[in-house]
Amino acid sequence: MKEENITFSCHKISEGKVEGEALISQEDILFYLCDPKTGRIIEKGHDLEGQSVAGKILVFPAGKGSSSVQVDGLYQLLTRNNAPKAMIIERPDTILVTSAIIMEIPLVDRVEEKFYRTVKNGDYLRVDADAGTVMIVPQRNHSGQKGNA
Repeated sequence: MKEENITFSCHKISEGKVEGEALISQEDILFYLCDPKTGRIIEKGHDLEGQSVAGKILVFPAGKGSSSVQVDGLYQLLTRNNAPKAMIIERPDTILVTSAIIMEIPLVDRVEEKFYRTVKNGDYLRVDADAGTVMIVPQRNHSGQKGNA
């Protein structure tokens, strides 16, 4: 029996269409506390400590920290090709919104509540900010490409 894609509506903040592996944090993220060379979160005690955001679709509640360190952290990741492919955020702030738009990283919010109860680390997601959708794709139903959708 073929598993079906599950699609959720969302609100576009920063445009774009990407697909890739979900990385989920229950904690707010400060990109300045990510190692720019590896994308790994180096914040002690963070629920994603030691895991890399590089090339992932990052699902998290909100950003934290001052504007300068947040922007610099995300920029340092981006210039080393270690930034997230897209971000799904529950509580966007001006700094992350502005950074995502300028750095051309798809960013969405207001995803249906059921998404957060359904998505798991490692799920394959398609984020189409332009269409206002986030899709969970069963592993055997995606092409395996980690690039743009």
